Amino acid sequence: MKQAFLVFLGGGLGSVFRYAISKSLNPVFQNFFLGTFLVNIIGSLLIGLIIGMSSRNNLLSSNSVLFLATGFCGGFTTFSAFAFEKHSLVKNGELFHFSFYTISSIFVGLLAIALGIWLSKLSS
Repeated sequence: MKQAFLVFLGGGLGSVFRYAISKSLNPVFQNFFLGTFLVNIIGSLLIGLIIGMSSRNNLLSSNSVLFLATGFCGGFTTFSAFAFEKHSLVKNGELFHFSFYTISSIFVGLLAIALGIWLSKLSS
């Protein structure tokens, strides 16, 4: 029960942060959801840091990983919103923006995870 509460609490906090960032940054560019993009990249970086820290000398407890990775990052990242936004771009015939947004989100997200793991090893 404690683990479910940690995921619930972390997810709620992550969702509030996602909402604030997306609401303020999505209107910046037309046809590129900057807030969603940044949330996904930051979330990927955070998950990389959490994975790196938890695998190195048990710096994070399993409860901390549940709260941070499963809870906070799960609520914070927005791949369901990401998919919906991509659908709306295709529906509106914005194939270039769809392709650019999809490829850049996936590629930069993967790089951010690798960067997070690498950064977590710097302090050893």
